[in-house]
Amino acid sequence: MTDHSHNEPLVIFMPSGRRGRVPAGTLVLDAARQLGVEIESICGGRLTCNKCRIRVEEGQFAKHGISSASSHLSPASADETRLLEKLESLDCRLSCNAQILDDALIFVPEESRAHKQVVRKAATERVIDLFPAVRQVFVEVDQAQLGEHRGDWGRLQDALAAKWDLHNLTIDLPALRELQANLRSGKWAVTVTLWQDHEVIDVQPGYQEGVYGLAVDIGSTTIAGFLCNLRTGEILATDSMMNPQVTYGEDLMSRISYAMMHNNGLDKMHTAVIEALNHLAASTAREAGIRQRQIQEAVFVGNTTMTHILLGISPVELGGAPFALANRAAMDVKARELGLRLHRGANIHVLPAEAGHVGADNVAALIAEEPYNQEDVTLLVDVGTNAEIVLGNKEWMLSASSPTGPAFEGAQIRFGMRAAPGAIERVRIDPETWEARFRVIGEEGWSDSWHIGVEFPVEEQPKHLAAGICGSGIIEVVAEMFLAGILQPDGRFNPDLPHERIRWDGKRGEYILATAEQSTMGMPVVVTQDDVRNIQLAKAALYAGIKLLMNEAELETVDRIVLAGAFGSYIDPKYAMILGLIPDCDLEKVTAVGNAAGDGARIALLNKHKRTEAQRISEWVTYVETAVHPQFQEEFVGAIHLPHASDAFPHLNGLLPELKSGSELNGNGRIERRRRRRARNPEIGD
Repeated sequence: MTDHSHNEPLVIFMPSGRRGRVPAGTLVLDAARQLGVEIESICGGRLTCNKCRIRVEEGQFAKHGISSASSHLSPASADETRLLEKLESLDCRLSCNAQILDDALIFVPEESRAHKQVVRKAATERVIDLFPAVRQVFVEVDQAQLGEHRGDWGRLQDALAAKWDLHNLTIDLPALRELQANLRSGKWAVTVTLWQDHEVIDVQPGYQEGVYGLAVDIGSTTIAGFLCNLRTGEILATDSMMNPQVTYGEDLMSRISYAMMHNNGLDKMHTAVIEALNHLAASTAREAGIRQRQIQEAVFVGNTTMTHILLGISPVELGGAPFALANRAAMDVKARELGLRLHRGANIHVLPAEAGHVGADNVAALIAEEPYNQEDVTLLVDVGTNAEIVLGNKEWMLSASSPTGPAFEGAQIRFGMRAAPGAIERVRIDPETWEARFRVIGEEGWSDSWHIGVEFPVEEQPKHLAAGICGSGIIEVVAEMFLAGILQPDGRFNPDLPHERIRWDGKRGEYILATAEQSTMGMPVVVTQDDVRNIQLAKAALYAGIKLLMNEAELETVDRIVLAGAFGSYIDPKYAMILGLIPDCDLEKVTAVGNAAGDGARIALLNKHKRTEAQRISEWVTYVETAVHPQFQEEFVGAIHLPHASDAFPHLNGLLPELKSGSELNGNGRIERRRRRRARNPEIGD
């Protein structure tokens, strides 16, 4: 065996994205704790609790710059092997028993994570007209008679035509196989389940009730599902989980590259999402008190890469111009063809796409918000790893996609993490002292009390230990650092700020957001120059896409802005504008609408006419290809600054206490500071 004892292998934990070097021979569990990845472990390494299972991903991962293999961990002991055989988990290892010998990409399954993901993709209350594609009818059928040769399926067809005016029906083969037994068991009275009043997918003896459907938003990072009663429209259960494909790449191009570079890449990603969807169906069915096999219909939405992988179609053609889709139109496939464990006759409906990188999730958001029925010019932005943008009204609609990358999700940030307990989600920085306060997920209140004038006795001060920073937190801290003068408009740290919270490595600064005493890791949580730059790149890509649509429409302003998606719903619109994520707009006209894509999937599940509308709208919207647009680079460069180097933001002036206290945004989108630094520190020059 190669001697790695003097090495410090690189270990990357997914889906958190945390990475770092550890001495060779370090237990995986210890390495995880050092890097702030909390793996469930109750027995303390005694091989009894079975909670700390992990999986080593095999192969070359160009995105992460490492080669990973199971042989890069120490061999399993006999006790561990017996335990994994008993658990039928031979593809896993126990992190308390496996040592890191060489570089490794390690996936921590959902059940092994000590702090479960907090996914903000909940459904919103909406009025939906119920016209589901699946319904049940009760019918009495003529009994078979000697000398009468219609056949039981023919008799059922005649009964449905006479009683329910249903004609030209087909029957799914699994339903036909059990038709005769069910007719006789029900004494020739049966409940028939129909799809689109066209196909019989089930025949049950006697009178039965219960039609259920699943709407799923398959995001690049998060999968969210909503189990509904198709007769009443009621949401019976919701669940969400990390998309396991993040192991193979955090953004779309990384996954396309993985499919391109690995012969089994598509199969692995397809299998991963199918297993995740089966898990989601099982968990929601369990919560609703029904069986998974009672789910008779599903609607799936996602970006074009996600839907290609879902259907087992190679996404390679989406990786370069002309970004060709395999199919733009809506699709209906049997769940069993995909390996989904739903009702044996269940249908899967995938909403249509608009173009190369604007897919069914954007169409779902459109039918949820219906900007195409409004007078006002609306900018709809679904912010995620890949941002989808729509601009227009009832007269015209333009759409585009923008490769924002995973920084907004907390990835590519040194202390970034998903939205889970312990993640910093809100930040305020005192513009006079540069001291920070923050709020973490899972705890009430803030890390200290100076911000609201409420004083706590010392012994009652909340501890608010931070494990890292999630997407909304990194947005707020960068904006707050900018407002406080810590960052200059070009994103660099201000070199004229001597303060204990600002550390320097040569010319590269970093800001201590949480001290070692305030973190779960015993080390400071910092915001680095690279973190700021990654946020600048992400927001510039988003804003450049928006500007291309506005230029195409010859618009300087928009009437209203709608922020959708898990991240877009949680970000404070004020900070989105301070950073320049969105163009200037009256903040009262900037709204967050929650998981619009998930809501659109649910609408299409409960109303089959909306599927027709979705197809019409997807063909009507004009798609603008940002990747090859001649103005994209120019707009991108102009949008790197904070907020921007080219656009004015008059709606911010006078609205923010931070700006009133010592600065204002001028026509170039820059901060003009009023010697506040000099007043605080007379020894500092202008």
